[in-house]
Amino acid sequence: MTQSVTAEQSGQMSHRGIMEALTGLLLAMFVAMLSSTVVTNALPAIVTDLHGSQTGYTWVVVATLLTATATTPIWGKLADLTSKKLLVQAALVIYSLGSLVAAFAPNMGVLIGARAIQGLGVGGLTALVQVVIASMVSPPERGRYSGYIGAVFATATVSGPLLGGVIVDSPLGWRGCFFVGLPIAALAFVVLQKTLHLPVLRRDDVSIDYAGATLIMAGVSVILVWVSLAGTDFAWASGTTALMVGGGLALVAAALYVEARVASEPVVPLRLFRDRTIALATVASVMVGVAMFGATVYLGQYFQLSRGMTPTEAGLMSIAMVGGLLVSSTLTGRLITATGLWKRYLVGGTALVIVGLALLGTIDAETPLATVSAYMVVVGLGIGATMQNLVLAVQNTAPPRDLGAASSVVAFFRTMGGSIGVSALGAVLAHQVSSQVKDGIAGLAADGRLSPKQLAGLQHSAGDIPDLDALPGPVQAVYEAAMGNATGHLFLIALPFAIVAFVCVLFLKETPLRTHSGPAEVAPEATSDLDEIEELTQ
Repeated sequence: MTQSVTAEQSGQMSHRGIMEALTGLLLAMFVAMLSSTVVTNALPAIVTDLHGSQTGYTWVVVATLLTATATTPIWGKLADLTSKKLLVQAALVIYSLGSLVAAFAPNMGVLIGARAIQGLGVGGLTALVQVVIASMVSPPERGRYSGYIGAVFATATVSGPLLGGVIVDSPLGWRGCFFVGLPIAALAFVVLQKTLHLPVLRRDDVSIDYAGATLIMAGVSVILVWVSLAGTDFAWASGTTALMVGGGLALVAAALYVEARVASEPVVPLRLFRDRTIALATVASVMVGVAMFGATVYLGQYFQLSRGMTPTEAGLMSIAMVGGLLVSSTLTGRLITATGLWKRYLVGGTALVIVGLALLGTIDAETPLATVSAYMVVVGLGIGATMQNLVLAVQNTAPPRDLGAASSVVAFFRTMGGSIGVSALGAVLAHQVSSQVKDGIAGLAADGRLSPKQLAGLQHSAGDIPDLDALPGPVQAVYEAAMGNATGHLFLIALPFAIVAFVCVLFLKETPLRTHSGPAEVAPEATSDLDEIEELTQ
């Protein structure tokens, strides 16, 4: 086995060097977050222009989450084996290629495929930025930097929908939303090239678990495709459902066997789940992902299709939720750094998510906007105190040599929860809106408020997202009411998942943040030269 660490790589980065590199990392994180948020308020216009349906709307979001979910653990494992700097830059390039294809997409199929390519890059950026920061910064200081990540997430979440709305309302149209991240990605690439200098461990026995990675990707993909399409393209109880669920579970079972018994360097080290903190934090991450992604992704659609807002106005409404997220993520990060304690903020954060989702579950097409905004602030406060701090808790527990894998596992399961949430809740939304609109139109026809010609013009697919301005006034009111009622119901469906996350957090065992990146608890005589080099790379 051969290891070679250059003099520059083996040296510790100075505070100034860390801050310079952090600039590039936060730009990369901003790009990853922006890829999802910038299209939030553009989706109704995109789907209408490309003649898509509610299923297409869902898949524009799910495609990115799907590939990000499937590849996040692979990126995290690679971070334990090769140059983290090179991996981050590769993820930026992949994201940029996907953005270019999406910008010129002629139909929904090409757009969804391009979003899947974007997701490959987003999965890398989501996992790797966390890992690189953990490699540069000692555990007591990570709370502060987690706060910075939360602030960037908040900024992207605020500016993304607003920027996307402004672009859609401008002469650029919705295609401009896919160009906006390219200059930022290029800048992040250049900054990281100049400032990020981490130790690199070169090993002759590197083993990448291709079988496990392929099985994980295939199993997760089949299950998420089933969740997305069941109830619309085929019945929940059908032969197709049995085939897809059975096949997906078989692939996952095979992946577990490979990870546990075959792979010498598994993509997802199952031994990590022997630790109670990692296991509970992972389950909590899935539940938070369902609640956060699954429920909030449809708020932009609610504001535009139920409340008659423009994309820009819908973007302004999102500031309420993200303002709460910004405040809580920054504040809790600093408090954790100052005290070394983190559990109380996770407990409080998940409790606020529960309260916020319960309140949002009461909204409809008539709820005062000020009330909706107040409820969104509560959810934002809860998510800001929860999301990044779950990663911090795992990083504080995982052995240094598994830091990359452990960090990516949390991100993996959170994104998987989001994918499932978006898919399942999107199907629920489509079904409820379609059912209520059909009943409403039937009532209008029975009352004689629709002419035969108008009624014939409404014979479109039940899943279509109509151009509201082209609908007769009574039908438009029916559709707005249906969208408002269905959106409120989504938050009630997401509520039990938040409760499960709260229970998991309650049972976490709090250990004060470590004071260093290496395993101080290991006796000197038990530490080999390889362990020391591996510690430097972490």
